[in-house]
Amino acid sequence: MLSVKNIQQYYGGSHILRDVSLEVPPGQVTVLLGRNGVGKTTLLKSLMGLVPIRSGSLQFAGQAIEGFTPYQRARAGIGYVPQGREIFARLTVEENLRMGLAYRPGSTPVPPQLFELFPVLKQMLHRRGGDLSGGQQQQLAIARALAPQPRLIILDEPTEGIQPSIIKDIGRVIRRLADHGLDGQPVAVLLVEQYYDFAEELADQYLVMERGEVIARGPGSEMQARGIRQLVAI
Repeated sequence: MLSVKNIQQYYGGSHILRDVSLEVPPGQVTVLLGRNGVGKTTLLKSLMGLVPIRSGSLQFAGQAIEGFTPYQRARAGIGYVPQGREIFARLTVEENLRMGLAYRPGSTPVPPQLFELFPVLKQMLHRRGGDLSGGQQQQLAIARALAPQPRLIILDEPTEGIQPSIIKDIGRVIRRLADHGLDGQPVAVLLVEQYYDFAEELADQYLVMERGEVIARGPGSEMQARGIRQLVAI
């Protein structure tokens, strides 16, 4: 679904991403691990077109997207849940969800499957986003990204600051998306995560970054045997 080859990215004179390559196939959760400051979030922003790459190639569903704007990448079928959620605090839950459908016709309904994934959002449709708890806001941010039914969903540390019960709910949602999507079609998932146990439980494949480079990769089933926890420990 997503193919990234040899991308380089700089901030001023600093070389942030160094020859990064990865594949994110549909029906799998690809987990990206690494300590703070190694370039994970910069990589995700590069995939979304929020920061430019210096060189390398990005292909989504067989189409080159290096020259696409962020909204063109969203229209192509890439959903993005940024670190910190970035919901619209003054808008209601329903209005936040409709923002995820901004490029669709105004009559496009919010997919009812979202309320199956996140029942609390249906109960709070008319509550302002800023009045939700941190965990509820994270669920709203994920649901907003899923509203246009993307084929790839990118999540940047969705468990950050979230209570354990909601972390479990988010894990179940991510697994369901990879396996069935919203409409029965498997979705490609790229997950950046600091919470190691959560990442290991979900990972079909993993990558580890250090100083802007991918230094390890493999199947999720081998993470424990290969000592990945120690590799990313702070």
